[in-house]
Amino acid sequence: MNNQVANTQQITVKQFVNMNSTKKRFEDVLGKRASQFMSSLVSVVNSNQNLQHVDAGSVINSALVAAALDLPINPSLGYMYIVPYKGQAQPQMGYKGYIQLAQRSGQYKHLNAIAVYADEFQGWNPLTEEIDYQPNFHDRNGEQPVGYLGYLELLNGFQKTVYWTREQVDNHRKRFSKMSGGNTPKGVWKDNFDAMALKTVLRNLLTKWGPMTVDMQTAYNADEEEHDEIPRDVTPEQSSDQGYQTQDILNSFDQAQQKEKKTTKEEAKPAKKPAKATKKTAAKGDEVNGTSESQEELFPDGTITPHTK
Repeated sequence: MNNQVANTQQITVKQFVNMNSTKKRFEDVLGKRASQFMSSLVSVVNSNQNLQHVDAGSVINSALVAAALDLPINPSLGYMYIVPYKGQAQPQMGYKGYIQLAQRSGQYKHLNAIAVYADEFQGWNPLTEEIDYQPNFHDRNGEQPVGYLGYLELLNGFQKTVYWTREQVDNHRKRFSKMSGGNTPKGVWKDNFDAMALKTVLRNLLTKWGPMTVDMQTAYNADEEEHDEIPRDVTPEQSSDQGYQTQDILNSFDQAQQKEKKTTKEEAKPAKKPAKATKKTAAKGDEVNGTSESQEELFPDGTITPHTK
């Protein structure tokens, strides 16, 4: 058993990052910025004890999702988080990440999400989207918001407003975010509840009412498991013969690199000259496709018609 546990920790994220095959994948996505991104990944893992005890391959895969969306993974920035869950790491969008992707689309005139406090909010009509809101700016001293507002306006004039109470957000978290701790928030929800609440409202606003760009679809699909599906326990399975899945991931990276090199060499070889074809003329009455039917004749108008007696 001790040897099996050692196998799960045999390959660290830092070791993965130093592999040529891993570097190539990040470079394919980020170009010259790959080195900086991978250094940031190592720093994030080093500062999070929970991420140090999950499958390293899943951390790399989560980071590749963030790289594909060109979003930083530093948790203090709030664009994208790498969250541990039952031995695996999973990518999780932040509200700033959704705002960033919406801005890139160039289709938004206004986009915002804010927390609303009791002395600012008087009422909300979800049908007409009329809201009685009067902002009152002062130090809240730890006061909790009563709800969260999201608003968008497109360049074509379309507008949409959504309002979620704090209770609605928390019920949504309990139902769809199994990584958040159930009745008692934990992880990102514990440390940044308001930020995650704004993300929930924005995600609903953008994916339901806004234009679904390619990046937005990618973000939605990457973030979908955390909200719309019950996360599966995908902790690497033990195997007395093959060890843990971490080693399999390592092998797949190296195999992919070798395959790419082999393909490159084959493409570099000069093409062989095609063999000279021998012309054969089928006589009338010869067998066609294993039958003794008469040879069909091509007429000037391009149609093929069988011989008639």
